[in-house]
Amino acid sequence: MALTASYLTSVKNLESILNSIITARAPERFTTKFLEDLGFKSSTDRLIVGILKALGLLDEGGVPTQRYFEFLDQSQSKKVIAVGIQEAYEDLFNLRIDAQNMNNDEIKNKLKTLTQGQKSDRVIEQMALTFRALCNYAEWNGHDTIKVSKEVEEEQDMNIDESVQNNTILKEKVVTGKEKKMELHYNIQVHLPETTNMAVYDAIFQSLKRHLI
Repeated sequence: MALTASYLTSVKNLESILNSIITARAPERFTTKFLEDLGFKSSTDRLIVGILKALGLLDEGGVPTQRYFEFLDQSQSKKVIAVGIQEAYEDLFNLRIDAQNMNNDEIKNKLKTLTQGQKSDRVIEQMALTFRALCNYAEWNGHDTIKVSKEVEEEQDMNIDESVQNNTILKEKVVTGKEKKMELHYNIQVHLPETTNMAVYDAIFQSLKRHLI
């Protein structure tokens, strides 16, 4: 997702909602009813569902994802949100690697550029406030602001695999630096017949000499 279209019209309950989710049992499906049970019954609060989907905590059907369950671990909740923000607002981080540090005016200017002027000033303002509130909630200390793209990760994996293959080939070479050569050894057994006629033995050994030596 390059730039989420989801935003909140009010961010005053954002932190409270996220903290309430952490302490509640994960639902089979995140619905407005579940949100109301947490104590958030305002229509403006319901917009959080779209935000949770954008952050990768819910799938399109509202079912909690693995990231949702990672978010429930309070020791890493805010770091999980930071990762989700980078994905949901990827285009912002492409414009500025430390987008989480931009002030409200800077965010709005960047959003105007990214949306190509197709959003009203009111919507841009709300998108900026939502992004700013999420960034304030997330934990960024010691956290890479931009995740390595999947393409780079795959390239790194390919380089690692190639390195492993090269090392394997090197290990198969002898210490002198020459590659191993296949050596074949034959063990030929000749069973001589019992005879007192030495001419028979002479014929056998002459045949061996002619064909094998």
